[in-house]
Amino acid sequence: MSCRRGADLIASMLRILTTKCVILALVFGPNLPVSEGEGISPQRCLVWGPGLDPAAVLPVRYFFIQAVSPAGTNLTLSPGKETFKVKISPLNEEEYIRVHVPPPLDRGDGSFLMRYRLYGSALKGLKVDIFHQDVAVAKSPYIIQGPVYHEFCDCPESDASVWQSVLQCPTNEPQIQADFQSFPTIDLQRLRQEVPLRFSNRGGLIHYAIIDNKVHRRTLGKYTDFKMFSDEMLLSLTRKVRVPDVEFFLNVGDWPLETRIEGALPILSWCGSTDTRDVVLPTYEVTHSTLETMRGVTNDLLSVQGNTGPPWANKTERAFFRGRDSREERLQLVSLSKKSPELLDAGITGWFFFRDREKQVGKAPLVGFFDFFKYKYQVNVDGTVAAYRFPYLMLGNSLVLKQDSQYYEHFYRHLRAGTHYVSVKRNLSDLLDKIKWAKENDAEAAEMARAGQAAARELLQPSRLYCYYYRVLQTYAERQKGKPTLQADMELVPQPDDHTAACSCWRESHKQKSSKNEL
Repeated sequence: MSCRRGADLIASMLRILTTKCVILALVFGPNLPVSEGEGISPQRCLVWGPGLDPAAVLPVRYFFIQAVSPAGTNLTLSPGKETFKVKISPLNEEEYIRVHVPPPLDRGDGSFLMRYRLYGSALKGLKVDIFHQDVAVAKSPYIIQGPVYHEFCDCPESDASVWQSVLQCPTNEPQIQADFQSFPTIDLQRLRQEVPLRFSNRGGLIHYAIIDNKVHRRTLGKYTDFKMFSDEMLLSLTRKVRVPDVEFFLNVGDWPLETRIEGALPILSWCGSTDTRDVVLPTYEVTHSTLETMRGVTNDLLSVQGNTGPPWANKTERAFFRGRDSREERLQLVSLSKKSPELLDAGITGWFFFRDREKQVGKAPLVGFFDFFKYKYQVNVDGTVAAYRFPYLMLGNSLVLKQDSQYYEHFYRHLRAGTHYVSVKRNLSDLLDKIKWAKENDAEAAEMARAGQAAARELLQPSRLYCYYYRVLQTYAERQKGKPTLQADMELVPQPDDHTAACSCWRESHKQKSSKNEL
């Protein structure tokens, strides 16, 4: 009897264990990564991107690796974070160049993003070795013929069309076209007279003149510290391409300035709205993130692509929000969260604007940004203006529920509600219903999240940021009436001249100009 009971007990335990294994396989199986070395053909893998072109000078160079099966199909799930190894070295072994080469970022869909930052120029060039289990991938090694210039090398391409071709800049940008419709001509004399009178007491305004590819400026207003972001971008741009002579005013405050009045003046701003006529540039957040990738920031538009949390099926089925109290609707989110915690997890992490309501609403602990993506749905609510987290949320693999807003960033025109994200009424009255819809239509929600992520990956590449800045300045310069002029109180914004900027420029136009200056 005891033997039979023991046998029955073992059989029962085996049945339970088998059932649990089947359940686990059904839940997690479709999203398990391909085991390392299984199902990948190194020779069939694809490698592409601007980081393999010596002429595509960017703060951080980058390219992509797509894992491909022996049958020739692209993998759509992660094959494992350590699938590929990359080594980058100068072709001239006697040339010491520091190159920061982190491991490739696993984007979770079979593709990898490889980044590297040069701290010196490689005159002979670079060698890029890509391996999968010690086997060369695709056409590796890739030879990038020199010179390969680093970020701080002042060596601009004189032919802007060549530079734009290298970066594959789009032929037109709908937001730029829309912004300049109000300004067929730009009278510089009128601009110099009227802008200081109307706007100098409204936050921070920077009067720039780029002449002979050198950046000059003067400041107007009390709060102009954020000129550091526009300075660094304009300096970076002029190190890479010759910018036409241009004179303009840039608003470094949060809110766009120029209203939709007759005879409006063109003010460049980091944010636009349906109530104003400012010419929109990429936000200082996106700009600084691009310039300081792998250097001065931890969350940037590239690193977020490799830190998007669990696969869709394994994410928590709730909407998520953390942020400061910079708009009242954010406080409403917390109230909704308390009423429906099964749908929404929202909290205020910092109080400044509505401090009298902190005790009532409560303060939530900070959450690392990458941990946001443990949740299937991300709520994007305006702050003082457009929420500058939106580009980062779109790059994740969660579905973004975006509050309707009069504010916009430079890339919004490329996105469509219902295709790339879910729109939510400004007063948030339909937010919970939209979350319920997403839960009840999981496949459609997942596809929308993928479409939004794919669009953001394309629109927010570093190369596109440089293209956008140049196209704004080029379009502006073409419409100028009068000659850009240095004002008496303008100062030169110098290029870096320390050891980090040391380089030899081998472009013919640059060498000819240098030799003329020496005569």
